[in-house]
Amino acid sequence: MKFMLLIYNNSAAIAALPEADRERIFGNVDVIMKELEATGELIGGQALADVSMAKTVRRSDGLVSATDGPFLEAKEHLAGYLMVETEAEARAVEIAGRWPDAEFGAVEVRAIMHTSGLEM
Repeated sequence: MKFMLLIYNNSAAIAALPEADRERIFGNVDVIMKELEATGELIGGQALADVSMAKTVRRSDGLVSATDGPFLEAKEHLAGYLMVETEAEARAVEIAGRWPDAEFGAVEVRAIMHTSGLEM
């Protein structure tokens, strides 16, 4: 099955951490990424630019508006994503639980749907 792991964090809180803690976090990310590449479970993924560069687009009554920022009243914001293919949801949850942002924010695990509406 294919899963999207949506990574949420608070970039200000991470930036406020001591350098050694940030290095440990990014080191853990590297370990997990190498493992997923080696097992063939990694499909792809990317970090996202800072939320200050985000736009939120809405359409109402045929009019489109774009506002600066994520336009959500939350401390955590979508920071990136991973796409993995695993034998079971439990493995995707295990990967999400090991991701460093699960400690500082959250990692949401979502099955990827085929255009037919079935999980892939």
